[in-house]
Amino acid sequence: MPPSRAVTTSVTTIDRAGFDAAIFDLDGVITRTATLHARAWKQMFDDYLRRRGERDQREYAPFDIEADYLRYVDGKPRYDGVRSFLQARGIDLARGDPHDPPTLETICGLGARKNELFNLLIDREGAEAFEHAVDLVKRLSAAGFRTAVVSSSKNCAAILRSVGALDLFDARVDGTHAEARGLRGKPAPDTFLAAAEELGVAPKRAVVFEDALVGVAAGRAGGFGRVVGVDRTGQAAALLEHGADVVLDDLAAIEVVE
Repeated sequence: MPPSRAVTTSVTTIDRAGFDAAIFDLDGVITRTATLHARAWKQMFDDYLRRRGERDQREYAPFDIEADYLRYVDGKPRYDGVRSFLQARGIDLARGDPHDPPTLETICGLGARKNELFNLLIDREGAEAFEHAVDLVKRLSAAGFRTAVVSSSKNCAAILRSVGALDLFDARVDGTHAEARGLRGKPAPDTFLAAAEELGVAPKRAVVFEDALVGVAAGRAGGFGRVVGVDRTGQAAALLEHGADVVLDDLAAIEVVE
């Protein structure tokens, strides 16, 4: 482990002398929606694999929330997640078109079905915000830091609205923006760099907060001043290996200094 990186639950300081902005991932950092995403992915993939298996006269291993979610879909744009998991099961599908209906057997069609299921879960159960994360954003803003939220999800605005945090950030770069602007998904740094541009700050003057392995890799690739790994699932060592400077399990451990 590089000596400059560590797992800690002690206080970590972010000060105005070193940084001007903070950029937060949404799912798993600001909101507790990862479990809803995982359930939607599982239902979509398991339904598809069952139908596909009946047609192919073979059995496909179902989607494993513990192993497959983090490995193949966590933090990635929706269509990349569909393709990645299916390839792991030896299945190649045509990409299709983003306007494909959820009944169509294409990458985009399956992605649409996952999104449909996720929205049903949000409507029925709602999202939940991490209190300490929301408090940190407010403390940073009060100290004069610019803040942004980044998400590969096209549901970012709806999720923020559901937890009363739509106006919490100065800028938002989500899946809709990424598609419109042709931004690559994580682990490419494009969405984080776009957020820094929206805030008018240089990447080296911004702190990135991420819980996904591809997300911390994106922060590292973008040349950001500090990449904070947020460990919600017991993967601290992996977060460090993928580029986090420090890993925290509670954002209350961040001290903000003007």
